[in-house]
Amino acid sequence: MVAELLSTLEFEKPIVELENQIREMRKASSRPGSNLENEIRSLEAKVSEVLKEVYGKLGTWERVLLSRHFNRPHTIDYIQQLITEFHPLSGDRHFADDPSIVAGLGYFQGEKIAIIGIEKGQKTKEKIHHNFGMPRPEGYRKAIRVMELAGRFGIPILTLVDTPGAFPGVEAEERGQATAIAENLEKMFRIPVPIISIIIGEGGSGGALAIAIADRVMMMEYSIYSVISPESCASILWSDPKMADVAAKALHLTPAKALELGVIDQIISEPFGGAHRRPDEAAQLLAMALRANLKDLQNIEPRKLIDDRYRKFRSMGNNTLSVSIKK
Repeated sequence: MVAELLSTLEFEKPIVELENQIREMRKASSRPGSNLENEIRSLEAKVSEVLKEVYGKLGTWERVLLSRHFNRPHTIDYIQQLITEFHPLSGDRHFADDPSIVAGLGYFQGEKIAIIGIEKGQKTKEKIHHNFGMPRPEGYRKAIRVMELAGRFGIPILTLVDTPGAFPGVEAEERGQATAIAENLEKMFRIPVPIISIIIGEGGSGGALAIAIADRVMMMEYSIYSVISPESCASILWSDPKMADVAAKALHLTPAKALELGVIDQIISEPFGGAHRRPDEAAQLLAMALRANLKDLQNIEPRKLIDDRYRKFRSMGNNTLSVSIKK
């Protein structure tokens, strides 16, 4: 219970405490002579009320926190749920393998698909192994290698985005971080197969965009997509990362705003309270959206796919947005 509370966001704590009470009552109710069903039903109704109250008035910063939730499903979780016979591919054929990007081939509902996703890791050792979801140049080169392979064999591509941004370390810059991202952007416009990109958590800056040039771009309901993290934005504008909540509002990083601006094509619903509450259901909702969009794209001939993809991104920004940032 202590571990659960440590991984719980502040605004979730009243819900978690009620759910813990329900679990304790269920244990007590299983003992001979105990009947707490009425009390349990009453608490379950209370949980539903609190869920509606809390999630009905989430602020922008609370949505940012949800996109980073400790228990939120990651790329590997979705691959395990949705992809059969997954065969990972490693290395960029230039320098090394980057574990922050998971890439490979498999089957989605019986059809071949290439999957490229940014993985953050769950436990501390995993987070370190995956570099907290911040890809290095070799990760982006691995990603485009797998995409080009899929393009040659006519295999549709799914990318799963969950990163605060590309790794900013000196060694990444020495190995050509900016060039690797730029080359991905340029090459993805010319891949002749359907590309679907889904932001499943954080979509941060060029680190996210480097695998998100797609025919269909979608966001999970409690994900974010932005040119910069709120903390970095606040540090630049006000020299104070504690102003991140103010920056988050100014960045318009929520799915609803991204859809309104034409940055994405669809919002994928999550189970009430977020994907971390019912990850199996979240995976099925993602699968439904993926299946529908693959069906829409599968009969479009390659030249038209490429032309439409170029026009889609070229037209972004035609509707200007005036943003006022105040301290």
